[in-house]
Amino acid sequence: MATSQDVADREMLAQAAGGDHAAFAKLYDRLSEPLYSLAIKMLGDANEAQDAVQDVFVQIWRRAAKYDSTQSSVFSWAMLMTRSRIIDRLRARGRRLRVVASSTDDANAEAAADASAAESAADIADRNEEAMRVRTVLDKLPTDQRQAIELAFFSELTHHEIAAELGQPLGTIKARIRRGLLKLRERIAR
Repeated sequence: MATSQDVADREMLAQAAGGDHAAFAKLYDRLSEPLYSLAIKMLGDANEAQDAVQDVFVQIWRRAAKYDSTQSSVFSWAMLMTRSRIIDRLRARGRRLRVVASSTDDANAEAAADASAAESAADIADRNEEAMRVRTVLDKLPTDQRQAIELAFFSELTHHEIAAELGQPLGTIKARIRRGLLKLRERIAR
């Protein structure tokens, strides 16, 4: 079930696909911070993160008309593009380090240390890819189940706190979380 923010994102993207610069600017304002946050965490370099996010927004502008709302939310679609762009940059960084390492004997030890850091960045990218898959599936759960799971796992609330916040019986909250997690597991296993 689409949230009001999902609907607004789709509308802004559709308007941007028609060439509406103001709608694209609003979409940029909405998405730039979380996309940059992901990029800086994975790349560890502010300039490179800014470049990656800029590349993603160019890609969003060019591909706006091809967006398919049945596949994912606009937010998830943008995050997946960002993750792909970051992985490309991490791979390119690793190739540059290998070239430098092979061209200088003195730099071999330092390059090996940098290469191992790039490998751990690739591991981070893999974890983030899995997280994006889970988020995409989570976005497709019924609203009541998704909301309960998000409060439990992302806001780290207890079942009692969730029940109080949502004004629902404790047993209802536990059942929603359980049913939602079972659906998540089933859909991710596909």
